[in-house]
Amino acid sequence: MKFLFVLTMIISSLFSIAQKPKNGTYKYSIIWEEFGGKSLGATCTVIIKGDAIKVVHDGNKNLTGNKGDILDEGIIMKHQKTGKWIIGRSQKDKSAKEIGGCGDGPTVIDFKKKTWLGC
Repeated sequence: MKFLFVLTMIISSLFSIAQKPKNGTYKYSIIWEEFGGKSLGATCTVIIKGDAIKVVHDGNKNLTGNKGDILDEGIIMKHQKTGKWIIGRSQKDKSAKEIGGCGDGPTVIDFKKKTWLGC
């Protein structure tokens, strides 16, 4: 029985979703939901402090707006249904029916691939 538990833990760690990064400032690619998940060369700055997160325009020419504009901000949390990391506004967002860049729900951020899903 102990062997099965250890084996299960090892297997689940191999397939686990990336963990939330430490506090800091990171460069992420922006992938566009309306363009089938393509980046088109756009990037952004992601600032993490505890569970708080900001996605900020980094001045990249492939992105409308101005350097320093806040593209998204909120609370880092895992979506219950999909297991994806999301940027929520309240704890209710954990169980949002819809997530992603173009809907009304919270946006998706992938810490492993260093991407933020925009629209």
